[in-house]
Amino acid sequence: MRSHSCNGFGKNQRWLSCGALFLLSLSGCKAGGPDANGSARKQVSFGPRPAGSQAIAQTQDYILSQLSSFGCTVETDAFSSDTPAGRLAMKNIVAKIPGERPGIILLTTHYDTKKLDNFVGADDGGSSTGVMLELARLLCAKHGKYAVWIAFFDGEEAVRKEWKDPDNRYGSRQMAAKMAASGDLKKIKAMILADLVGGKSLRIEREENSTQAIVEVIWGTAKRLGYSDVFVDQATPVEDDHLSFLARGVPSADIIDLVNSAGYWHTPQDTMDKISARNLGIVGHVILESVKELQAR
Repeated sequence: MRSHSCNGFGKNQRWLSCGALFLLSLSGCKAGGPDANGSARKQVSFGPRPAGSQAIAQTQDYILSQLSSFGCTVETDAFSSDTPAGRLAMKNIVAKIPGERPGIILLTTHYDTKKLDNFVGADDGGSSTGVMLELARLLCAKHGKYAVWIAFFDGEEAVRKEWKDPDNRYGSRQMAAKMAASGDLKKIKAMILADLVGGKSLRIEREENSTQAIVEVIWGTAKRLGYSDVFVDQATPVEDDHLSFLARGVPSADIIDLVNSAGYWHTPQDTMDKISARNLGIVGHVILESVKELQAR
């Protein structure tokens, strides 16, 4: 990123025009932290990052160090899950930005990669984690009407080759259950998940399982910002981490392109040459402005 100052809220907790700078920031200018494209590249440098691996421990340390450098308040939840490969240690990471009133806007991603030979997940795991880190950089010093939590899930990927419950979504199920037990789940105004958002031919269809009201906020924001060529009006169903929250009655939406990434999805070809910094910026801009819209309600 170029050296831009982005103050998301002013004295009256109103959003200023940092959204336009987000597109620049994710395209490679520097301003106090690595851009989303650089964050994805850093994750890829650790190699394959399946749950329980040494590489995912490096990724966890990287995410935690970045959030700390942004001044975020961070909580971790280390837990173990029974999987087809045995009991695996996992860790969710959550940046918590307080609000003025009760209510939580939950932004989420997964940072693990599927256990496949030479699979480094530049798009599947890397891209959305990079976007969420950049959102944390912009938002951690800002307090809006509602709290914003930014969650990084471990264990989204199935351990077996096929996706079959309960061998998937370990981290998001853990967080949803923990929030239900604490009473925080009912405070969530919206859960927005990003996954596979960095492809060069990005076209994000409305995810059919998602809560329509939240989808309308996101796609309406994208249209207003001039990104209707990326956030398109076709629809497709996808099983992803948002299902863990939908199952508990939380309004949730998934931002994912599983159609145009199909050629390299879950293959060793999911590498940095498939990633568009500009498209990362578009997705981040839309999420940032969608949060603004949700804060105003």
